[in-house]
Amino acid sequence: MTNTSRKSSEAGMKQVWGLLFASAVVFAAIVFIFGTENYSEGERIGFLTKFSHKGRFYKSWEGELNLTQTGMNTSSLFDFSIDNNNDDKNLIATIDSAVNNGWKVKLNYHETSFKNWFSNRGETDYFVNSIKVLDRNSLGNNNSIMGDRAGRIVDTIYVVLDKNELRKK
Repeated sequence: MTNTSRKSSEAGMKQVWGLLFASAVVFAAIVFIFGTENYSEGERIGFLTKFSHKGRFYKSWEGELNLTQTGMNTSSLFDFSIDNNNDDKNLIATIDSAVNNGWKVKLNYHETSFKNWFSNRGETDYFVNSIKVLDRNSLGNNNSIMGDRAGRIVDTIYVVLDKNELRKK
């Protein structure tokens, strides 16, 4: 290899490393500027359908809320996590009781942006801050409705009858 080609090869490597370094600095600046702990916050109301402690490398509490709309269940689901950095035992116990007893609950949560890269805090970016039990005698827990009789209520269906259609027959 000649001296000139060696110098041009070294200059090319310096340019590649310089470009990689500049890209890393720009990427870090974007994450620093746009990454936030409280990207959004809100509340969701419904019945908890799943709650488990899982994960391959980082164990986290994960749950699923079946959202309600004007008293009816919908097919919309809300997946959430309990932040591993804020492992509240009372929150976990209340959520677990709500799942097992079919209570209607309101979850207060916040969403993060660029703050959960390796899913070490939870599998989702939605972290529950608190829970409020709205109804302990909901349709999921049918003991108060059914008493000693066998059976259970699975879901409620609303039927609208048009009297004009019935009269035609």
